[in-house]
Amino acid sequence: MKKDFDAIVIGTGQAGPFLAVRMAAAGQRVALIERHLFGGTCVNTGCIPTKTLVASAYSAHMVRRAADFGVLVAGAASVDMKQVKARKDQIVGKSRSGLDSMFKSTPNLTVYRGHARFESPKEVTVGDDLLSAPQIFINVGGRAAIPPLPGVADTPYLTNSTLLDLDVLPQRLIIVGGGYVGLEFGQIFRRFGSEVTIIDKAPRLIGHEDEAVSAEVQAILECEGVQVRLNATCIGLKKLGDGKVGVRLDCTEGAPEVSGSHILLAMGRTQNTDDLGLEKSGVTRNERGYILVDNQLRTNVPGIWALGDCNGHGGFTHTSYNDFEIVAGNLLDHETRSVTDRITAYNLYIDPPLGRVGMNERDARASGRRVLKGSRPMTRVGRAIEKGETQGFMSVLVDADSKQILGAAILGTGGDEAIHCFLDIMYARAPYTVLKNAMHIHPTVCELIPTILGELHPL
Repeated sequence: MKKDFDAIVIGTGQAGPFLAVRMAAAGQRVALIERHLFGGTCVNTGCIPTKTLVASAYSAHMVRRAADFGVLVAGAASVDMKQVKARKDQIVGKSRSGLDSMFKSTPNLTVYRGHARFESPKEVTVGDDLLSAPQIFINVGGRAAIPPLPGVADTPYLTNSTLLDLDVLPQRLIIVGGGYVGLEFGQIFRRFGSEVTIIDKAPRLIGHEDEAVSAEVQAILECEGVQVRLNATCIGLKKLGDGKVGVRLDCTEGAPEVSGSHILLAMGRTQNTDDLGLEKSGVTRNERGYILVDNQLRTNVPGIWALGDCNGHGGFTHTSYNDFEIVAGNLLDHETRSVTDRITAYNLYIDPPLGRVGMNERDARASGRRVLKGSRPMTRVGRAIEKGETQGFMSVLVDADSKQILGAAILGTGGDEAIHCFLDIMYARAPYTVLKNAMHIHPTVCELIPTILGELHPL
């Protein structure tokens, strides 16, 4: 028997739940479908659990550095992985239960647990239920990509999801992939006490960043004992004796095989769009599995939208939530909002963190603009010196003619928060001089931003 709704939302990541609640609050009858856990990647296997582990790892790191601050700690610091995992699970569970409570308290909202599949552009099945609505919103997210490497079927490996289930410390963790997932987990488990090797086929880590950022990030990790193997392509996995595993490499330098106790495959993401029956809906995807959308997140089929990671317009929690704001603004608030309104911004949560917004130096040079640059090492930032955390630097790029800020990077303590000074000025479309002339509070990382804007020079 078919059940009719005004809207169907597939997936409960960082866009779907809030859109469903907004539409239900507006009086529409909404069906919300989730096949696994409420909250999607961010709540269950992404931001919340990993940043909880970052906090535990930072605590372990600071205990080991206690003597640097004149604090004496009896005995060597140790990490109880069972307690680390329990803390992470408690925080994740609280976020997940918060969503459950929100759904239960929302009138006009019906939650279905199961796998959604399209039957037509207006119909979706969930188990034995056939649901119909003139508006359907897809928010299905993604999962870890597992390349068909030789040995992958026979060799135990971890992903960003299954690594979070460990309550024991890997003796030696091999991470294949030098992107954000690999770097964050690499530092986390090194600080917990594991030996860590990060392998990447590229000539430098996070190659989309400026070379200075890549070099400093590598230096930060290596300073803590993380081994980094670059220009090394993983060509296969191997199950060894005594519970060990190995990674075979195609490389010009270093050993052609690395062995350890655990392997983490951090080789990118793939979209959860392959088993939705999209062929029955008429919705098109590109060769990477992303659902094709316009700037207002509409697919090629009228009445169907795609939000979050599955549309290829961000891949972050904040971009997914902004997708909700765009769609809700356009449909419910009579606004005209677009993904072109937003400025690229993100953080890398190693310690110290990297905050990034707008263009990097390569993009700025390629734009043909006359570009000015300001920079300062964290060794010349009073707040960093006081905290004993002087790794990294701050930099900003400015259009010499329009006086608009083009981009900025803060790799250093507090950089994940301080970067918003630049971001907000960019959204306001104000000249950099507004920020340069601002009086910031001392002692903070932000107080040096006006200083570097007063020391600009040609890029």
